[in-house]
Amino acid sequence: MLVVGPGPMSNNSFRAGMTSDGRRPRRCHVKAHLCLLVVAGALSAALAGCARGPLPLVFPEVEIGDPSFAPTFEAYTAAPIRWGNRVDLLLNGEQIFPAQLEAIRSAQSTFTYAQYFYETGPPARALVKAMSERCRAGVRGHVLVDGIGSLGMPAELRDSLTEAGCEVASFHPVEVPTIGEINNRNHRRILVVDGRIGFTGSSGASSKWMGNGRREGYWRQTDVRIEGHAVTDLQAAFVENWLETTGKALGGPAYFPRQERRGEVRAQVLRSSPGRGSLTMYTMYLFSISSARRSIYLTNPYFVPDETIRDALLSARARGVRVVLLLPGAIDHELVVAASSAGFGRLLDAGVEIFEYQAGLLHAKTMTIDGAWAMVGSANMDNRSLALNDEISLIAYDREIAERLEKVFEDDLTHARPTDPQSWRARSLWRRFLEFLTVPVRSQL
Repeated sequence: MLVVGPGPMSNNSFRAGMTSDGRRPRRCHVKAHLCLLVVAGALSAALAGCARGPLPLVFPEVEIGDPSFAPTFEAYTAAPIRWGNRVDLLLNGEQIFPAQLEAIRSAQSTFTYAQYFYETGPPARALVKAMSERCRAGVRGHVLVDGIGSLGMPAELRDSLTEAGCEVASFHPVEVPTIGEINNRNHRRILVVDGRIGFTGSSGASSKWMGNGRREGYWRQTDVRIEGHAVTDLQAAFVENWLETTGKALGGPAYFPRQERRGEVRAQVLRSSPGRGSLTMYTMYLFSISSARRSIYLTNPYFVPDETIRDALLSARARGVRVVLLLPGAIDHELVVAASSAGFGRLLDAGVEIFEYQAGLLHAKTMTIDGAWAMVGSANMDNRSLALNDEISLIAYDREIAERLEKVFEDDLTHARPTDPQSWRARSLWRRFLEFLTVPVRSQL
């Protein structure tokens, strides 16, 4: 039996000093803004304690390769599996940003763009420039940034978009009217151009994502580019958040055109919104892990699973499944590393292989099961992603995509350090103390 009880996640870092609309505040406004953040933090901690998972579930033992797996998974995630898609993996900023910019510059009627983390730097400015140029040309552009994740977005970037005619909105900004929603963030990353080309993953608009993922201080990232019927579901996720934020509904052929077959990949777009009662990502992780028979290769930067997910991984090992976890060696939140490593003991003893990435900062969220099922998305394996944030993932039921993602995983392992039970038990008293400190705040990590 798998008892559902989503566990903690980490907040991506945010910066005070900007108002929610991106303008630089006066001194008195800074004080008010900081006070709001303090109040919001206290409220978040209280609300997190109220985040509850669904009733206990018993997942059917259906192998990935069984013909009944896809419709069963489809039923329990409430997401249709679409045929005739093309899915391309994009690795790191050196591939992600050029592909996104090319798509935006090709826009003829509409583009929609949702981003959790918008800061500054060459990628952020290039994206704004490209979007502004298309809006000036008459393209209808809609930009949705998260109210906390975009606190570091310079005011001039937002102004450039609005002056060009793009619509810009903030999801749950840090303001008095929305203070009660502070704990629900839009962690989704979405770009859809003319309703036909889509992108998703977990990259941010910041110089931290530049390069090849092998440099200290820069993120190692995997995103996807999609064409075909699954783009409709990606667009649906955007308009859901846009309607909630602005009260405006987007629709018609400019946003939802009739899709054509673009490839041979069966793909599924999963979206979860705990605020609306959807815990799809939690179900996705548990169901897929329980269905594995040969291998589970998981990459995740914020790995703080609850007991149910940990038990699912242990059960997989008991079935003889090879379970390999690629986690960060360094990350932007030291407490997250401590909370994550605190739970390594049982996993290591069961033979779960744990590697810590050393070449840069790991930010990819990917998983492959049995070389036949692949996931790329925005959700971390922690409570914030699984029980608090709005998240999105792309599932590919395709051996070629899964094999390519496994090759990327194996290449990343050559830049990672294995963790063994002996070294874990010999960790310093300081690390153990940090692990202890994370106990009361794990629901917010």
